[in-house]
Amino acid sequence: MPTATFTYQFRCVPRDWNKVAHCIGRLCVCQVHRVSNLARWLCQGHVNLILQCLLADSYHFWWTDLEAQLAQDVPYSAIFCSTLMPKMGLDYNMLKCRSPNPSTILTVLRGCNNMKRLKKIHAYAIVSGLQHHPYISNGLLNFCAVSVAGSMTYAQHLFHHMYNPSTTAWNSIIRGFSQSSSPLQALHYYNAMISSSVSLPNTYIFSFVLKACEKVKDEKKCREVHGSIIRRGYERDVIVCTNLMRSYAGNELIDIARRVFNDMSDRDLVSWNCMLSCYSQAGFHQDALTLYYQMRDQKVGLDGFTLVGLVASCAHIGALNIGIQMHKIARKKGFINDIYVANALIDMYAKCGSLDSALSIFNKIRKKDVLTWNSMIVGYGIHGQGDKAISLFKQMLMAKVRPTSITFLGLLCGCSHQGLVEEGIQYFNLMSSQFNLKPELKHYGCIVDLFARAGQLMKAFELIQTSPFDHPVLWRTLLSSCKIHKDVMIGEIAMKNLVRIGTPNAGDYVLMATLYAEAKNIDGVLQMRQMLKSQGIKTTVGWSWIEVGEQIHKFVVDDNSHPDFVEIYDKLKEMTHRAALLGYVQEDEAIDTDLKSSTSYHSEKLAIAFGLVKTPAGSCLRIMKNLRVCSDCHTFIKLISKAFDREIIVRDRVRFHHFSNGSCSCGDYW
Repeated sequence: MPTATFTYQFRCVPRDWNKVAHCIGRLCVCQVHRVSNLARWLCQGHVNLILQCLLADSYHFWWTDLEAQLAQDVPYSAIFCSTLMPKMGLDYNMLKCRSPNPSTILTVLRGCNNMKRLKKIHAYAIVSGLQHHPYISNGLLNFCAVSVAGSMTYAQHLFHHMYNPSTTAWNSIIRGFSQSSSPLQALHYYNAMISSSVSLPNTYIFSFVLKACEKVKDEKKCREVHGSIIRRGYERDVIVCTNLMRSYAGNELIDIARRVFNDMSDRDLVSWNCMLSCYSQAGFHQDALTLYYQMRDQKVGLDGFTLVGLVASCAHIGALNIGIQMHKIARKKGFINDIYVANALIDMYAKCGSLDSALSIFNKIRKKDVLTWNSMIVGYGIHGQGDKAISLFKQMLMAKVRPTSITFLGLLCGCSHQGLVEEGIQYFNLMSSQFNLKPELKHYGCIVDLFARAGQLMKAFELIQTSPFDHPVLWRTLLSSCKIHKDVMIGEIAMKNLVRIGTPNAGDYVLMATLYAEAKNIDGVLQMRQMLKSQGIKTTVGWSWIEVGEQIHKFVVDDNSHPDFVEIYDKLKEMTHRAALLGYVQEDEAIDTDLKSSTSYHSEKLAIAFGLVKTPAGSCLRIMKNLRVCSDCHTFIKLISKAFDREIIVRDRVRFHHFSNGSCSCGDYW
């Protein structure tokens, strides 16, 4: 049908909906065969003509004939409603109303999915005089404040045009800001609500305000809200108290969070999970495991969230035996197919030194997400298996999973520990060139470590100078490698920059003093000792722990607090004697004991001695340490692994060391 003919026919019968729908539908079928072409036709100016006819009499339409046609299943009429009207931004339900009707507007509002449509609904509500209808105004506000497609700016506009906002309205605006990038606004609206004295906070408002307190780190406000909760009788509300715990923990008041938990008369599983999460995120992993034992004794049960939190704590403290129990529970209760639980288990096994178990779970996951791949790649990285990390990364790309910055961190870590210089540089450059990922501080730290450990100290120095980060971590990494390669000149440069930044710690002075001592520079050693004493800097206490059964045993340097310390030290003497028979000679650091504690009783030696006493012959010992293992202990443990025929796995601050039969997996490259 020619356009001119169609236009004439359409103008002649603007209210005969049978013919209008038939005419427009026929045009869709006969002249325009695709929706994209239809849209192009409408853009040529004809849409205004159609809208003028359709919008006549302010939405008061004669829909009876059109509905009759639809009931008769006339195809052209169906095309009109299903294809053409949405393209013109028209809503069947809105156009259908013969008079302003709140229920119709609410029906349309429930189907709203973008701000453009919401503004049309808002405009129609204003024209109809229904903008202050409580359900309509609250519905509009709730969409803007809570929906992903909403707008907090428009939500504020709506809120400030309300007369005496209801508790529902306050809840929407406070909730919206508490979940936004401006949580402080949530506290401002909460204060305004309290000042108005018209509406009172309820369970949900308290919960969202506490969330805002957590995000802005406002301890004082958190305590103030806690007082309001007690005064208004919500101190026994499980939802409020759970959010109160989380808010206190977020403000680093974990003890108060635990008191709130203890004072709860009725705890559900969410409350227990919240307390577990608080402990885990605050780094109190042993307390998290202790809380789990209480859950078990009280027969609380657990879910996927419980398992993820507990497995994460096991990963941090190296509690492999407990982690294995969590794995068995997950399999028994059917949580093993939960991707979050599976990813947590991979991470736990990798960080506890059991890469084979981690790989076994990884291979059984059918639908791997990016976290699954990252967990395994990072696992290979921290174990110094850079070649396997690279191989897995290639498989990840073949599976069409886009890598993240964490992926490359695992790759670079593995390349650094294995000495794969060229490969490390290649993947560092690949981050930005192919995947548009900006290298962060940790990525630069890996490359500095990669160059420095390979003896390319000048390249490491130049990289720090050209990097966007003037951070002590980079200079400290360089200084540590200068000790390995005995480069006093670059070591002095690194130390001067640490002093310039104002962040030198005791370990930095010890490293520099050791470097001077090896170069027979007594003046340098005396200078480091003087600077350390004058600034009152104390050395970081080194500790190690070992898991025996379900118990974690922690040791510090020269520790005699353990109940079995007599037996431990007797075994340590035997260890030293048997290591000496294999050629062990304690390294002389030529450093005053004011700067460095005696290496005879470092914490890892005590942990290994305890493990030899308390575990069956031939079993593997797993040690976790907060500092980098020193050269003397590294040599000592290699010989102990041979003397006692034990595999000893040590996770220090930098990487994993697998000691077996007198050698280490790092190849003395750490």
